[in-house]
Amino acid sequence: MRALLSVSDKTGAVDFAKGLTALGYEILSTGGTAKALREAGVEVMDVSQVTGFPECLDGRVKTLHPAIHAGVLAMRDNPEHMKQLKELGIETIDLVAINLYPFKATVMKPGVTFEDAIENIDIGGPTMIRAAAKNWQDVVVAVDPADYPAILDELSKGGVSKEHKAALARKVFAHTAAYDAMISTWLRRQAGETDFPENFTATYEKVQDMRYGENPHQRAAFYREIGKGFEGTLAAAKQLHGKELSYNNINDTNGALDVLKEIGNDKPCAVGVKHANPCGVSTGNTIAEAYKKAYDADPVSIYGGIVALNRPCDAETAEMMSKIFLEIIIAPSFSKEAVELLGRKKNIRLLELPAIMEKNRADMLDMKKVAGGLLVQDLDVELYNDADCKVVTDKAPTDEELAAMKFAMKVVKQTKSNGIVLAKGETTTGVGPGQANRVTALELAIKYAGDKAKGSVMASDAFFPFADCVEAAAAAGITAIIQPGGSIHDADSIEACNKYGIAMVFTGMRHFKH
Repeated sequence: MRALLSVSDKTGAVDFAKGLTALGYEILSTGGTAKALREAGVEVMDVSQVTGFPECLDGRVKTLHPAIHAGVLAMRDNPEHMKQLKELGIETIDLVAINLYPFKATVMKPGVTFEDAIENIDIGGPTMIRAAAKNWQDVVVAVDPADYPAILDELSKGGVSKEHKAALARKVFAHTAAYDAMISTWLRRQAGETDFPENFTATYEKVQDMRYGENPHQRAAFYREIGKGFEGTLAAAKQLHGKELSYNNINDTNGALDVLKEIGNDKPCAVGVKHANPCGVSTGNTIAEAYKKAYDADPVSIYGGIVALNRPCDAETAEMMSKIFLEIIIAPSFSKEAVELLGRKKNIRLLELPAIMEKNRADMLDMKKVAGGLLVQDLDVELYNDADCKVVTDKAPTDEELAAMKFAMKVVKQTKSNGIVLAKGETTTGVGPGQANRVTALELAIKYAGDKAKGSVMASDAFFPFADCVEAAAAAGITAIIQPGGSIHDADSIEACNKYGIAMVFTGMRHFKH
């Protein structure tokens, strides 16, 4: 019996080879793997001794030879195959353990060159493991060192089961598919390609299984994108305290991060989110002040919600947050005192994300699974161009109103449509998310704001189809409105604003979010 071992990740390789040798396997190997095995006292035959052809082209060609592939691909129950092997003097290879050149680790290195990346694209390895996986009924194939102990255990008891061999083969094809997709994605990014390809492939690696999905009867897992540039995303967060995250926890926290990044890093900012919609957002002179104002914006909805901070969480802020039930707090860091205070609450999760304010990459794609397909679009990374904004009413907004309107537009951009956000300064006073019609969204925002609606400004993620939103805004005491414009009834809304002395600005840019 023969086993071929050629691994980039040498974890467990020596013990595996020794175990195989003890079971009567002859070990074939190449390059660095052969050297490591020999140094550990394992008897090894170089692949070049089998092929009669030396490794060449700086190791680019090692196992690509009929004497190797025929030994892997021959079907043992096919008399013609076995006859040909005998005539050609080729022995069967019964086990293949290969893992591929570390392309992912290479491209993750700072300053990696294009040439280094290309040299870490494996050719012979994928070919060999695909061959072994194709002939899985006769060949055991391993691409993951974690599988070595179970394989040895079964071999010592008479052989690897058919079910296990089939599972190992499936693992190979998933492995090579992910490997090739990762290379394709990296090359497209290097070339600066922005068009959507005819065939869309992407690869992700599992971070963890979820306790359950959106509902307890649904299964779920969390996967992260592979590559550089995701240090500011939830996938890079470190959990400091609390039980494992749920599907909804991750979805809601991602929504909080979207709002936080939209607001920016100029001032301390706190974002409260419930069901992926902002419920209270504010900046402040300190992070404690920002949180207090965000909490006061809607002290009912924030209960059981998510809080995201763009500054380290200190003891003062932690003390306030400890007074209510929160699912998650995410911040660039936590002081020792903050962890001690919040750690007393066993159900809260604390997530640390040092690069929390790093903007999402412009080339990241927004994807949504639909039945039978996948919707793919660019990320919405713009807010509006100041040069395109137009004051369309007799009354112009004050500088203070303009600043508040911009803040409100940043929040409503990350609110489910139809969305309306009311704000005073850089604090939300009312949020009306996810309604089937715009006037109901406004009525909801006004209801949440209560008396604070008077003197607030209003931002809408899309145009007003009718003047009813202006009528409701005027009745609540709202002083200025910012919206994209573009309705066939814009003139009616402008006329109503002029009637009530409300300033209105059109941005020309819509921000639906579904």
